[in-house]
Amino acid sequence: MAEVRTVIFDLDTVRVALHVLAVTVWIGGQIVVGAVVPIVGRAFPGSGKVAAQAFSRVAWPAFGVAVVTGLWGMLAIPSSETSTGWSMLLGFKMLLVLISGAAALVHQNAGDNAAKRGISAGVSLLCGLTALLFGVML
Repeated sequence: MAEVRTVIFDLDTVRVALHVLAVTVWIGGQIVVGAVVPIVGRAFPGSGKVAAQAFSRVAWPAFGVAVVTGLWGMLAIPSSETSTGWSMLLGFKMLLVLISGAAALVHQNAGDNAAKRGISAGVSLLCGLTALLFGVML
């Protein structure tokens, strides 16, 4: 017999929705900005930097919301409902989130060092995408 699930709009729903929205802005924004800024910068010299700075004003608050709602979600799950494997995956996800944020910070402050900007952007995005995958698995 199939289980009947009740749809409930509660604080957990708000938390998860905010978390998904924030992660969408952080990771999706990196993909979009990475694709658009170089083109805009070539077409209109100097504008790529302005666009990237505008994105950072949205991206960093989103990163903060993702971290806060992620921690909130961890606290909402009783430890009796988790396994060692689940906890390890969560730990790896948290490490990847930390690296993604740190690499984005390095990227933002890389100045004219193209190699540093490129590597740090790639690390931030790759870690963010992997953290997203781990989040879906959890």
